[in-house]
Amino acid sequence: MSAPVPDLADRADACAQRLRSADRVLLASHIDADGLTSAGVATTALERAGIPVETVFKKQLDAAEIGSIAACEHDTVLFTDFGSGQLDVISEHVAAGDFEALVADHHQPADPEDCHPDVVSDSDGYADFAWHLNPLLEGINGASELSGAGAAYVLARALEPEGGDNRDLAALAVVGAVGDMQAVGGELVGANAGIVDEGVAAAILEEGTDLSLYGKQTRPLPKLLEYATEVPIPGISGDQAGATRFLQDLGLDLKRDGEWRTWADLTDDERQTIASALVKRAVQRGVPADKIDTLVGTTYTLTAEPTGTELRDASEFSTLLNATARYERADVGLAVCLGDREGPLERARSLLANHRRNLSEGLDLVKRQGVTQAGSVQWFDAGDEIRETIVGIVAGMALGTDGVDADKPILAFASTGEGETKVSSRATGPLVGRGVDLSVVMHEASQAVGGDGGGHDIAAGATIPEGEEEAFVEAADAIIAAQLGA
Repeated sequence: MSAPVPDLADRADACAQRLRSADRVLLASHIDADGLTSAGVATTALERAGIPVETVFKKQLDAAEIGSIAACEHDTVLFTDFGSGQLDVISEHVAAGDFEALVADHHQPADPEDCHPDVVSDSDGYADFAWHLNPLLEGINGASELSGAGAAYVLARALEPEGGDNRDLAALAVVGAVGDMQAVGGELVGANAGIVDEGVAAAILEEGTDLSLYGKQTRPLPKLLEYATEVPIPGISGDQAGATRFLQDLGLDLKRDGEWRTWADLTDDERQTIASALVKRAVQRGVPADKIDTLVGTTYTLTAEPTGTELRDASEFSTLLNATARYERADVGLAVCLGDREGPLERARSLLANHRRNLSEGLDLVKRQGVTQAGSVQWFDAGDEIRETIVGIVAGMALGTDGVDADKPILAFASTGEGETKVSSRATGPLVGRGVDLSVVMHEASQAVGGDGGGHDIAAGATIPEGEEEAFVEAADAIIAAQLGA
């Protein structure tokens, strides 16, 4: 079979060849949905190739965590969904003989000048080495065209044993890309689109056009519309009674055995009736045309999963995974990715219910507290009232709500409880199009105050010393202003 991303084929083959020579592998991955699916893809591929693997998760990969990985005394370590930005530290361990490293990532690689020269070379200003699988090294956008799970999938396809077929893992790769906010205008593009095509060809994915609201598989219809904040529609969004009346007025059979049906329960004709009525209501209530256009978008359905479950829809699956590792239960998320549909799935659902409560409470806090405007940026400090692992999600939800300017990036601070502050940042697609790159902002502003950070142009994070928040805002504001030419 042909490679899913031809430009990365040689790198994937080199990594696969090295992994086949390993007696065992320690796989280290990030804790978000992209990191969990990356680990699920890579773990499955290694096991199918007969390579023993042990998996660990880290919420951030810094010098201390890399040291703890070295202390595990594995000869071979595979990093997924992080590692490229930490090649400076990793290269020192490799040079010292602590372990041999392989990296399947999509984040900005470190500066080659900061890395050990015997291990890492310069590739157009990016740190590179023998077993480094990263789309940025081949001119592919790692923020919008290939996720960490996508890089792991490219590696998985190269690892296929003779007669094997890892294309079924495309479903997890798509969940990772969707969870990493890589759907451009609601659709996966570039190398991600190639992975979608492989999943469709393997009959484990369906790509379609449908209402682009979250919760179509699991939320009762009134809740689906009430919580449709992606495109706020007056009289429906945020209005339980209004959403219910809207549906009842359509004259459809919206209940079954006394229970509200979900979007997944409806016929195609019923869905068309509701969608058309939603668009009509939006027009009548003055919703901007560009917003109305986003009511319908591309959907990705995992056909092997039961209808009406979180696992059937890529967006809902990714949210379920986010609710596990962010609450110190990465083992639960990985088990779900590996196909365990018993205890781990029920535990994940329980964590998801708690996650939703925490997000709702976090968003309420931001609405009550408000955000502070600071030139080209806006920010809020949640202290210890929002978990550091979800404060970035809350920031993204807050963008565009009342009192929060969608035309400015937002910074969110949360205490780690260890003398440091976690900073999360979010922007919008239009802001990125105008030149905003939060990966650069987080990296440079954090280093200016004695911390470190990075990520993607549209979403990035950092860790800084406690008490340096205002200095960080000043540095970030100056960088963003320069990026926007202000």
